[in-house]
Amino acid sequence: MMMRGARSTASWIGSAVACGLAAIGVAGCGAGSRPASAATPTTPVVSTTTVTMTTTTTTTTTDTVTLPGAGKPPVTIGDENLPEQFLLGQLYYQALKAQGFQVTLNQNIGPPQVVMQALATGQLAMYPEYLDTWDQQVAGIQQQFATRSSAYLAGQRYAVNQGLQLLDPTPFSDTNAIAVPFYYAFENGVQSIPDLIKVSPQLTLGGPPQFQQSSFGLPWLASAYGVVPAAFKPLEIGAQYQALDNGTVQAAVVNTTDPQLLSGSYPLLHDPQDMFGWGNVVPVATARALAAEGPVFEATINRVSALLTLDAMRELNAQVVLYNQDPATVAQQFLEAQGILPTPLPSGSSGG
Repeated sequence: MMMRGARSTASWIGSAVACGLAAIGVAGCGAGSRPASAATPTTPVVSTTTVTMTTTTTTTTTDTVTLPGAGKPPVTIGDENLPEQFLLGQLYYQALKAQGFQVTLNQNIGPPQVVMQALATGQLAMYPEYLDTWDQQVAGIQQQFATRSSAYLAGQRYAVNQGLQLLDPTPFSDTNAIAVPFYYAFENGVQSIPDLIKVSPQLTLGGPPQFQQSSFGLPWLASAYGVVPAAFKPLEIGAQYQALDNGTVQAAVVNTTDPQLLSGSYPLLHDPQDMFGWGNVVPVATARALAAEGPVFEATINRVSALLTLDAMRELNAQVVLYNQDPATVAQQFLEAQGILPTPLPSGSSGG
């Protein structure tokens, strides 16, 4: 089973001017209005003829826009109890709400067995899952896949048999990886996992405790690459970077979307055999919900997924994990910047 730590994890305006009659002395706000001072003077007429004045009234009609999700059945989407998942849930939720869908967000939806039951009973319409987790923990597929597409197809076959569908995968992949300090990589010529063989007699590798015995941990590192560290140091999630900084470990098991990686101080070692698998997010949706909600529902989810590059996800995670920002606010700002949500007017502005 893939070891995945807590999947830890920006500006954004327009304005409009209202028509003020008294302030600028305009006779009206429609086409043809002009300043009162420019009106044609009225010449008195002495005649027995009755003059009839005709007044034309212009009526402005504002069209009502119907959003694609209006009138569709209410749906519930969910996410898991991790900072990165809270972000993903908010991104999909807010984008769907903006299209008029009656959507509810359920956070911390539980383990795979509970999630599958909720999908089967219609209590849950969609949730974001990681491809390797779906294949291994849900579908029970224990083989390694050479490509992301082959892993996706295998997971999709299982999903379809369950009345489900995997939507488009995200560009980013959140998996385990091995990081080293920049200076260590430079001094020892370490760029890929196999390069660790030459330093392994003096190498202390740090990582989650379960990595030591997991079939996708130290045993796999030894069988796939022949790397056997001199020592392994169990570390709590998030403590890897401090351990790398103070030299307690020379290499550490991290997650590819960790925001600490934005600094460039901890290069990830190339994994030529992709031993850590494929951690792209694949939103899992029920076929029933996709049919009931219509094509815009699926298209909206896929549009959000396509924006989530590795750098974008690290930046989003940084806002939540390192700077303690609210995931809902971070998601909103990101979607506004990407044009998924309308950008709010600045304070004091009005539409017109």
